[in-house]
Amino acid sequence: MPPSRSPLPVRATAIEPTAANAGIRLGDQAYTALEELIVTAALPPGSLWSEAALSERTGIGRTPVREALQRLAADHLVVLLRRHGIKITEVQVSEQLLVLDTRRELERLVSVWAARRATNIEKQAHIRGAVELREAGERRDPLLYLRVHFALKKFTCCCARNPFAARALSPLHALSRRFFYVHRDRFGDLMEVARVHADLAEAIGRGDEDGASACCDAMTDYAVAFTRKIILE
Repeated sequence: MPPSRSPLPVRATAIEPTAANAGIRLGDQAYTALEELIVTAALPPGSLWSEAALSERTGIGRTPVREALQRLAADHLVVLLRRHGIKITEVQVSEQLLVLDTRRELERLVSVWAARRATNIEKQAHIRGAVELREAGERRDPLLYLRVHFALKKFTCCCARNPFAARALSPLHALSRRFFYVHRDRFGDLMEVARVHADLAEAIGRGDEDGASACCDAMTDYAVAFTRKIILE
């Protein structure tokens, strides 16, 4: 049963472990910290790093960092090079279109399941998440928007009650988050971007399965159009 307060960690930044996540496994802390450093390009695409350097950067020991790197390699965010360290993968526009093709189908299923299976408290959290998305758009703050957006995505996956779909979507969300952060200066109207995603959150919050499906397709259509625009520039 979810807590009475919103379970959405949308304002949190996971760059460094804090008292708030002290109860989380170190391997999970390392994964979250490294993922955010990668998707925000603090670890630039194509750059090379040692395990020791990443351990120092996150303030987490080498064993949990090593565990996290195995997961990040499975998510296509890093490449583990024997005797040469860790390479951060490049951002590929053509690859992002394939990511979106896959996300379209999985995201629709997860959104419909969440609208159907979420508890009343979880639906209320989606409504609050929609408000935060719109606020981030109004503030023209792309990093805040992406944090809110993808925290909400993870929460929706939990509400769908299908861990296999959640596991499949997790690396796709990470790749998308990095892609859109790297190209954040080309967003155009961030309020419109936020509106599309807030509409989906509200449909889930209402328990509207058909609305969630339609909003999910509209959301993916927007992302595909944005990606194709970058290809043509």
